[in-house]
Amino acid sequence: MNWCSHRKNQIALWEKIEQQELVSPTLLEAEDYLQLLHREKQLSESQLWARLGQIKQELRHTGTYLQTPEELTHGAKVAWRNSVRCIGRIYWQGLTVQDLRHLSTAEEIFAAIVEHIQFATNGGSIRPTISIFAPDQPGQPGIRIWNPLLIRYAGYRQTDGSVLGDPAQVELTEIIKRLGWSGGAGTPFDILPLIIQMPGQRPRLFELPPEIVMEVPISHPQYPWFADLGLKWHVLPAVSDKRLEIGGISYSAAPFNGWYMSAEIGCRNFGDTNRYNMLPIIAEKLGLKTTSKISLWKDRALVELNIAILHSFAQQGISIVDHHTASHQFIRHTEREEESGRTVPADWGWTVPPISASTTEVFHREYQNVCLKPNFFDQPAIGSKTSGGCPFH
Repeated sequence: MNWCSHRKNQIALWEKIEQQELVSPTLLEAEDYLQLLHREKQLSESQLWARLGQIKQELRHTGTYLQTPEELTHGAKVAWRNSVRCIGRIYWQGLTVQDLRHLSTAEEIFAAIVEHIQFATNGGSIRPTISIFAPDQPGQPGIRIWNPLLIRYAGYRQTDGSVLGDPAQVELTEIIKRLGWSGGAGTPFDILPLIIQMPGQRPRLFELPPEIVMEVPISHPQYPWFADLGLKWHVLPAVSDKRLEIGGISYSAAPFNGWYMSAEIGCRNFGDTNRYNMLPIIAEKLGLKTTSKISLWKDRALVELNIAILHSFAQQGISIVDHHTASHQFIRHTEREEESGRTVPADWGWTVPPISASTTEVFHREYQNVCLKPNFFDQPAIGSKTSGGCPFH
């Protein structure tokens, strides 16, 4: 049965039950999700229809419905499983889901975020974690965290047009300063405050306690001069600007994290020309001829930078994965899902690592880039054009 026929049958069924009463899209989304939940949790048909009856009553009276803890927890895990940009989905069932829907103030949410960072960092043994705050209400804006990630470094535009810090965060840094932040220490790695906005309220600034942000200084196993570059990076990639949707209910504030793949730091954060742009400096230190493309100086510098990232994290005992291991794990995940009768949607351009692509297993596969729900979705940017990439890496 195709999708259109399935939808027509759903509508026809509800119309028969309710004597031609119009069925809401939220109810249809709820039914789709509950079918999945009951199928994967092996619950009975009678439980399914009883629960749908409850949801219909709530929707009739309030325009929305409250999901049970089990519905929320499984939905968040499946959203990770369905995230087409993530190569690390093999661990989707191990996601820790923190149900924080009862929190109602910006102060409470910030305190929960601090606890999230501490719990997920776990002394460097990173725990994949999601903190889910109150859902959006019909016709009202939801809770928003303006920052694309919970931990990001400031970008300060200089008078000569250059940027001190992370160029990707210049706009957000300027917004935060306009909201009252006096700025950090003026280093390339000043941690930005968080902007939290409750529905119908002005945005609020909150500075993260420095002691909860674990960072790794970057050194190289062969080149002592690498440490003199003064590079470091935080260990927790926690995306905070995506919308989580489960069964027709949207959670506009649901920060989540996995752990880093080394190429994200080495290739993108440090390597991209519109970020820290470290490749020319490293190539010069390596004595490479940067005036000639056929010297492959960018490639050689990129490899050494990634070696340094992996070496430095390993020295500190911090969770991280290299692109070859991540690729192999994704192939295993695909095989497991296929054995369970599920397809694995993927955006090939995001799933294939940004270094030595053709040497990884995922490069040689084709994937369907389709949107399955539950899932994470982009939201209209508030005050900043900055957006995250893969939700969990």
